Amino acid sequence: MASADRFRDSTQILLPAAALDGIREDLEREFTLTVREEGTQVRIIGSPVEIKAASDYLAMNGINLA
Repeated sequence: MASADRFRDSTQILLPAAALDGIREDLEREFTLTVREEGTQVRIIGSPVEIKAASDYLAMNGINLA
């Protein structure tokens, strides 16, 4: 059985809030995601398929997810 941490990693992305400056609206329009602001960070939540696609999109826009 998969661990909870692995499942969580495949369904969310945690980034500094400033990382989405200028692309948040495009990200939310392009993908079926929930973007929650949590202080100085944003949590992007979605299905594993949407998170993978959003990760690729963010990487193409120069946002480091590592």
